[in-house]
Amino acid sequence: MPMILLRSIKLQELMNGTRCIIHNCNRHFVEVVIAAGIYSGQHHSIPRIPLRPSDTMFPFQFERKQFPFRPCFAMTINKAQGQTLKVIGIDLRQPIFAHGMLYVALSRTGKEDSITTLSSQGLARNEVYTEVL
Repeated sequence: MPMILLRSIKLQELMNGTRCIIHNCNRHFVEVVIAAGIYSGQHHSIPRIPLRPSDTMFPFQFERKQFPFRPCFAMTINKAQGQTLKVIGIDLRQPIFAHGMLYVALSRTGKEDSITTLSSQGLARNEVYTEVL
């Protein structure tokens, strides 16, 4: 199953946003293979990590352990920045909300025929808020 790493574990190989394939699951760690990038094909074991909420109303601390993954059948444009993908699909039915995001989305692959867009009436709105500029 394709997964995306939600926390940086090792400075270069296992960064936030790294796409991995789960190879084996155990109770305390997951064995993964990095799916893309210069570390593609490397095997790693990723443990459950403790998470503590920073904003709590209680006089005691909660802690839980979980694997820092999320399924990655789709990702946002922000998470895709810096990724190189073979095929991409972009949903343009809602306007792109930040300057340069459409460029980031379209530049994730090197081939025009590897891009599929979904838009209403074949158009995409580029909303620019001049008050902010």
